[in-house]
Amino acid sequence: MRLSTLGRYALRAMVDVALHGGEGPVQRREIAERQEISGHYLAQLLAKLRRAGLVQSMLGPGGGYVLARPASEISAGDVLRAVEESLSPVYCVDSNQEGVCQREDGCPTRVLWARLGKAVSEVLDATTLAELCTAPGSPAETRSKPERKGTSA
Repeated sequence: MRLSTLGRYALRAMVDVALHGGEGPVQRREIAERQEISGHYLAQLLAKLRRAGLVQSMLGPGGGYVLARPASEISAGDVLRAVEESLSPVYCVDSNQEGVCQREDGCPTRVLWARLGKAVSEVLDATTLAELCTAPGSPAETRSKPERKGTSA
């Protein structure tokens, strides 16, 4: 299973807003620069995320984007479902595509695809933006580590 650029960029943008939102609304231009995403493409992503109720936009000077809920209450699954057409590994187990596969009733591999889709959803739904903000290698984790001088890896 491979996520689209849309999903990967949306998740990066949401983590960016979560990381920098404590400083006030985060401007689209700043997110685009830090995440190396086209401003136009990011505008499309943020519109989808806003429609899904995950971010709010603040207009005017000093405006930008803020999370609609605390980072601990927004999962990676929420973000990806807002921008991806489907998270299913194959179309025949996608709930939006039921009845499309003529082999559905007798397919020996369908149970595998259904289990895989369920496992992926469980991991995505159990992973919050707050967790991603403090994961090893995240900007917040890197900033909080004191620099060690005179040591080599």
